[in-house]
Amino acid sequence: MIEPHEIRDRILGALPGAEVTVRDMTGTADHYEITVVSSAFGELSLVDRHRMVHAPLRDVLGGALHAISLKTLAPGE
Repeated sequence: MIEPHEIRDRILGALPGAEVTVRDMTGTADHYEITVVSSAFGELSLVDRHRMVHAPLRDVLGGALHAISLKTLAPGE
């Protein structure tokens, strides 16, 4: 189990200044919807954006964090 604030803090550590919203989709603290808006995404592909968000969560994905739904946007998108 991982709390929303822990997910948010990890992402902000990797993407300082990002806007991060984390919502528990099932109430079980292991399925989350995550929206990240960051200028770091710029012209990156969707796959590269998702890799940037997955990186700080890698050690908990598939364990404490069972599933995520990601929306990654650059400012203005």
